[in-house]
Amino acid sequence: MAAYILRRFVSAIAVMAMVGIFIFFLLRLAPGDPAAMIAGKSATAEMIAGIREQLGLNDPMPVQFIRWVRDMLSGDFGTSIFAGRPVLELISQRLEPTLSLSILTMILSVTVGVCFGILAAWRTGGLIDRILTAFSALAYSVPVFVIGFFLIYFLAIRLHWLPVQGYVPIAAGLGPWFGHMIMPTVALGLGYIAFIARITRASMLEVLSEDYMRTAAAKGASSYAMLFHHALKNAGVPILTVIGLSFAWLIGGVVLTETVFNLPGIGRLVVDAINMRDYPIIQSVLILVSGLYVLINLTVDLAYTLIDPRIRY
Repeated sequence: MAAYILRRFVSAIAVMAMVGIFIFFLLRLAPGDPAAMIAGKSATAEMIAGIREQLGLNDPMPVQFIRWVRDMLSGDFGTSIFAGRPVLELISQRLEPTLSLSILTMILSVTVGVCFGILAAWRTGGLIDRILTAFSALAYSVPVFVIGFFLIYFLAIRLHWLPVQGYVPIAAGLGPWFGHMIMPTVALGLGYIAFIARITRASMLEVLSEDYMRTAAAKGASSYAMLFHHALKNAGVPILTVIGLSFAWLIGGVVLTETVFNLPGIGRLVVDAINMRDYPIIQSVLILVSGLYVLINLTVDLAYTLIDPRIRY
């Protein structure tokens, strides 16, 4: 196990290095000049050149890249070009809304999706199974922003049950915080619920058709024991895989959801940074997200050994 973790760690470093190279040079080669945006439309060429020199943008790109990597390895992720504040400070201020949305969405998706998939497999061809099929088709075909606008219109504008947009920190109270997170969580989580439920159903159907499941039923095992003790445990590897993938894919959905519901999270920070060509913020967030993605994959791989004792590294 230790050797496997070491190999994955080395491969993670290689992946992060390639991601860093790709992000850095892609941003520099993309249209747009942050110095020109800072100087404004009425700026002269001399003013723009002076800003570029001050920001170090006139240096050759390899020199800029080496300087960025050196600072990042020392824990300095740079300073925002427009805000003039450390990037890590800006990220930490936006971290709570993003973590709240991500964690609540995964809790909702895994809980509802797995339970829905188990029931659909247990009563295959029944009402629950047909509802799951229709729900999956609808959830896959409707974009997140459409679901978000639908929830805002009916639950907030028409019924006045929930606040329209915005975010309330947890420190201000769990009630107001949760009230502002219900609609974003549901809007983002519906697609993942459908995805996890479909994979759970397919995996459970495969396991329920095995001979040992028929033997357990013949011996008088209860439905609960058959579903959760025998079937779910043996179907856990593909379910855990899709949960890990869903958590990784969640990163892209968070950006759109935060925009629709006006949540001041990291997704909004990245969108604003892209519009302003704020290189340090974009680079730092993408590197941290890439590292999180690698960590999730490693955690899922290690969790396989807890579910299936036949898997060894």
